[in-house]
Amino acid sequence: MEATPFLEFYRALALQTSCHAVNQARDRREATALIRQAITRLNPQIAASLAFIGADCRLVVLPEYFLTGFPMGESIAAWADKACIEIAGPEYEALGQIAQKHAIFLAGNAYELDLHFPGLYFQTCFVIAPSGNVVLRYRRLNSMFAPTPHDVWEQYLEHYGLEGVFPVAKTEIGNLAAIASDEILFPELARCLALRGAEVFLHPTSEVYGKERSPKEAAKISRAVENLAYVISANTGGLLNSAIPPGSVDGGSKIIDYRGLVLAETATGESMAAFAEIDLAALRRYRRRPGLTNLLARQRLEMYADSYTKHSIYPSNTMQTGNIERSHFIQTQQTAIQRLSDLGMI
Repeated sequence: MEATPFLEFYRALALQTSCHAVNQARDRREATALIRQAITRLNPQIAASLAFIGADCRLVVLPEYFLTGFPMGESIAAWADKACIEIAGPEYEALGQIAQKHAIFLAGNAYELDLHFPGLYFQTCFVIAPSGNVVLRYRRLNSMFAPTPHDVWEQYLEHYGLEGVFPVAKTEIGNLAAIASDEILFPELARCLALRGAEVFLHPTSEVYGKERSPKEAAKISRAVENLAYVISANTGGLLNSAIPPGSVDGGSKIIDYRGLVLAETATGESMAAFAEIDLAALRRYRRRPGLTNLLARQRLEMYADSYTKHSIYPSNTMQTGNIERSHFIQTQQTAIQRLSDLGMI
């Protein structure tokens, strides 16, 4: 198979833009208007950022929830009806036009409907190519309060297969994969993506930022070092139109290289300061170089496989029926905690 032509180096931007929540919208019409406004605000921000950074900026990563915010008390059905977009909906078309206009790969995160799973939605990370087409669609696998493919595991595999669960897009700017929000704390996910060739982890997030290094901050560096991969983490620049104080999830967007070095980081507020060069050629040389730091080449995966196979903690296939209440999430976690106790782990 012919190798995908690639740019040896380019610049990437973790665009720290504010999120305008749709929770207070009375219906889908009002929520859709707010989503359109969010997309409209992006175009001039991206244009101005690219004018400052330069024409070699080929990748822009947007924060988690940038279109809608997240559900705060809404039922699954209510949030699906009000705030979730369709796979081939006008929102993707509008975002695709931005990607085409600026000749960039545009990555983000949205709540998305899927006709295969009526009554549910998935939190989806996407990448849109300069052609305007979606070239990567990853559904978040680890979520505390949202449906995931694991909750409908057998059906999901029937429709999308395992490669659809762990997608990696092989593009001219490298092999791209997505990790949503606090999934950065799950090393297995990043490893599964790295085993499929991922070189650049796109990390849309909406999280607390402060001077002290949080577990997520440590995890971002760890995932980069463990997998010899770039991590581009875009945080929100505040959450507006919400009962939560707007500065609660604001700041710290960053780009980390395959050695764990922070190349760029921004403080709070809307910002395009977190941009840096992605040196694909250097990353690929590093991965091919024998030595202590080549952690990918030192992996002995067979040693761990049996331990994973013999244990099940968080149950799969728990959302096979419709009308799931939000109480389901805590109840299922309580089941998982009981399993930990039964296994003697707690």
